Amino acid sequence: MRLADCLWQQNQALVAEIRFHPFVVALVEGSLPLNQFQAYIAQDAFFLEAFARAYSIAAAKSEHRADFEQFHQLAGGVLEELQLHARLAQRWQIDLRSVQPNPATRRYVDFLVATAWSRPLGAIAAAMVPCMRLYADLGQFWLQRGYAAEPYGEWVQTYADPAFESLAQQLEALLDRHGTEAIAAEPYGYALTCERDFFSAVGSAIA
Repeated sequence: MRLADCLWQQNQALVAEIRFHPFVVALVEGSLPLNQFQAYIAQDAFFLEAFARAYSIAAAKSEHRADFEQFHQLAGGVLEELQLHARLAQRWQIDLRSVQPNPATRRYVDFLVATAWSRPLGAIAAAMVPCMRLYADLGQFWLQRGYAAEPYGEWVQTYADPAFESLAQQLEALLDRHGTEAIAAEPYGYALTCERDFFSAVGSAIA
């Protein structure tokens, strides 16, 4: 079994928890209060900028041209995702210029950037794969299970898109190429925990 698949399977309990997190369920059902969706988009945009920087750091550390190019291509995918956030921000009157990260976002960003600067490519990929794989999974899972087209249906459609799945697979291939379970298991699991805590922070007002 590929390393990426192995790590994903090892964390299925956490994945299931996130799939049915109250924030995620409210989002896909269309019942999420607008102010919480606005907070989520703002926090996620702040996070994605750090995610793009981590890709760039990984590219700079790459010894092989193929890795260098692939990390830069993946960074481009994040920039496209940020364009979605910009559209949503305009549509829902969200100010992305002065976002103050909440503690969960800050903890996730600090972990990601510190890993990018201080760890080898295998560990960097392990810290980044959970975000990509999880969002692809959430999009595909709720596309099949059913979701409300309005007001937030574009979110499901974006992450269920085969183009996003392709980006997740590209990053997983880098994890398989450079990682070992010894160096990847801890950052992978921690990143998934950060994802759960991120949703909990922006959805804290949901009972």
